[in-house]
Amino acid sequence: MSRRRATIKDIARVTGVSVATVSRALRDLPNVAPATRSKVVAAAAELQYEAHPHAARLASGRTWTIGVVAPQFGTWFPFRALGGINSVFARSGYDVLISMMAAPGDRRRFLADARSFCRRVDGLVVIDTFVSAEGYSAEAFFDRPVVAVGERLAGASSITIDNRAAARRACEHLLERGHERIGLVEGPRLEDLPTPVPEQRRLGYRDALRTAGIGVDPELVVDGGWTAAGGAAALWRLLEHPRPPTAVFCMSDEMAFGVLRAAAKRGLSVPDDLAIVGFDDHDLAEALGLTTMRQAVDEMGVQAAEAVMAMIAGEPVREITWEVPLMVRESTSFGG
Repeated sequence: MSRRRATIKDIARVTGVSVATVSRALRDLPNVAPATRSKVVAAAAELQYEAHPHAARLASGRTWTIGVVAPQFGTWFPFRALGGINSVFARSGYDVLISMMAAPGDRRRFLADARSFCRRVDGLVVIDTFVSAEGYSAEAFFDRPVVAVGERLAGASSITIDNRAAARRACEHLLERGHERIGLVEGPRLEDLPTPVPEQRRLGYRDALRTAGIGVDPELVVDGGWTAAGGAAALWRLLEHPRPPTAVFCMSDEMAFGVLRAAAKRGLSVPDDLAIVGFDDHDLAEALGLTTMRQAVDEMGVQAAEAVMAMIAGEPVREITWEVPLMVRESTSFGG
């Protein structure tokens, strides 16, 4: 026969203290004498007591669940961020409740019913959700601690990058290599997602050219659709220009991969005939020798998870601007 599972009543009987005291001692709550706590812990070990997880959570008054919200977890940025987030919560005993906004209208529907979602979690990490575009603070939608990744949101901790400065640095790198005809493969604004990212990176591109005394040729700015296929198509369009670019800055690595592929098909040598810079430091960027601006997304996810737990513990909101270093590789460096 299987051994009966020990309960806190068994521990109370063995130690001679109340069930309430046993519960407080095992949950490491205050107002329990050190000697009593030691006696209870020793008895629990002797009886091989294992707390029922669901019961323990109910007793604590917490869900031990964190909500994670993002547009699409299948795309590179939120997928990698989720990996960093989950690594922290798994060690800390939290479950993760995911809300994915995959279809047009999902973001609006989530924000309209956000307080219902909040009842199921102790805190939230929102990734590229752009709640701030509604003109409200976090308190207007959420009654739980919130960390916003990718935007500044009043009342929430935030983890962001300076997209404009990073894009400017990418283009300055190409200017430093002697390029003056620099194409831009941009990503469009996405339906139902009011992200300022494309405009900020476009401004960084313009900042770099204007500081160098170079006019912006609108025909060298082409939509790449945030995809590798779109990047390839964008390069074909750029090469049709009477004076095609000698270098290209892509707003994402995935578009840059398409540019690399299209350049190879056209028989162009990279970087001799065409230098290429991406943005993200995607998993494949190093293997393909792509110079890029590095977003340490896993590490940003770890920071977001730690930040929301700190807020749950009562710490104030924080604003973190993540550094985006330039990773120089073969796509811009002559001789490899």
